[in-house]
Amino acid sequence: MVNLEDNDLYRYTPSLIAAIIAIVVFTILTILHTYRMFQSKLLFCLPFTIGGAFELIGYVGRAVGHYDRVSLGAYIIQSLFILVAPALFAATIYMTLGRVMRATGAQSYSVIRVNWLTKIFVIGDIFTFCVQGGGGGQMASSDPDKVKMGQNVILGGLFLQIIIFACFIIVSIIFHKRLHKKPTRQSVAKGLEWQKMMVTLYVVSALILVRNIFRVVEYIGGRDGPLLRVEWPTYVFDAILMAATMVVWGVWYPSLIRSHGNRMDDAEAGVYLPNVHGTS
Repeated sequence: MVNLEDNDLYRYTPSLIAAIIAIVVFTILTILHTYRMFQSKLLFCLPFTIGGAFELIGYVGRAVGHYDRVSLGAYIIQSLFILVAPALFAATIYMTLGRVMRATGAQSYSVIRVNWLTKIFVIGDIFTFCVQGGGGGQMASSDPDKVKMGQNVILGGLFLQIIIFACFIIVSIIFHKRLHKKPTRQSVAKGLEWQKMMVTLYVVSALILVRNIFRVVEYIGGRDGPLLRVEWPTYVFDAILMAATMVVWGVWYPSLIRSHGNRMDDAEAGVYLPNVHGTS
C-alpha cells in the first residue's frame, strides 16, 4: 500500500484504468452530442455539449493525478471540471422545457410565464456554477480554513442546485399534467413527440439530482470523510450517472419537439397555429 503524504491531495492513488475508461466514454459521447447539435441545428444544446467536454477534461486531470498526487494543477482541473459539468447539462435541460411549451402552443399551462421561465432557471444555474467553481478552487488550498470554507461554498451551491432542480421538476409536472388533460392542436401534430421529451427531462433531471445528493453527502463528510478518502464513489455516483445522462439525452434529443414540416425556430419565434382554446 502506498503511504499517503501530508500534502497528498487525493488521499489515494487515482486509478489510471478508470480514468482512461472515463476519458474514452466522455470523448465518444461529446463527439456524438457535437454531431447531433450541428445536425439538428439546435445550438441551445451547446452548454450540454460543453459539459461533456468538461467531464472529459476532468478525467484527464485524474489520469495525470495517478502519476503525481501532489500536482495542484491536475487536482484543480479534475476537481473543478467534474464538479461543475452537470450545471452545464442543466442549462440546456432548463431551456428545453420552454421550447416544449412553445412548440406545443401551451405556454398558458406553465405556472411561470414562459418568457421568464428559462431566464429564472438558467440564471440560477449560472449562479450555482460560479459558486461551485469558486468553492472547488478553495478546496485545493493547503490552508485548512480555506479548504473548510471551500467545502461549505460547494455545499451551498449544491443545495441551491438541488432546490432549483426540484422546482424545475414541479413546474414540469404541472405543465405536463395540464397539457395531457387538455391537449392543444400543436401538441398532437405529427412528429411532435413532446411527451417523450418530457419523460427524457424527468430521467436526466433525476440522474443529476442523485449525483448532486451524493456530492452533498460527500462534502458534508469533509475532506477526511469516508467518501473523499476512496475513489470508487466518484465513478459510481458521478461518472456513470453523468455518462448515462449524456446517453439518454443523446438518444432522445430535443429534435423530438420538432414536428414534420415545421422548424423549431418557427416555434421559438412565437409563430403558432391557434390552439383548441383559441389562444395564440
